[in-house]
Amino acid sequence: MNPTTTTAAIAEAIEELTETFAEANITTEDDGAGGAWVTISDVPLGPVYEQESSWIAFQITFPYPEADVYPLFVRPDLRRKDGGAHSEGFQAVQWGPRAEAGTQLSRRSNRLDPAIDTAATKVLKVLKWMSEQ
Repeated sequence: MNPTTTTAAIAEAIEELTETFAEANITTEDDGAGGAWVTISDVPLGPVYEQESSWIAFQITFPYPEADVYPLFVRPDLRRKDGGAHSEGFQAVQWGPRAEAGTQLSRRSNRLDPAIDTAATKVLKVLKWMSEQ
């Protein structure tokens, strides 16, 4: 990623993600509009899903931290162990700069506090939500 095309706040968010997910491989790509696409590999999914882990991807847009990190995407083949359907908020989509297949997780933060709701805390909240579905 070219640091001159993203804001300091986005660079700080990526650094926090790197620290929070220290065991994962994190890749970034400029979005061409002052933000970045971020992919975190090998995040654990918990006991609900057949797959033990997934990548999770999202866009941090130019107005961050005032803008929510939304939506997030995970592997397209996500399946529940109980064979049931996903709850509301899961949708098969094409996402990102290369229109890759994925599962969209629609978890918008309605009351955004930039001091608390960072990109890293958003990812952690969504992973917790997924484990409770």
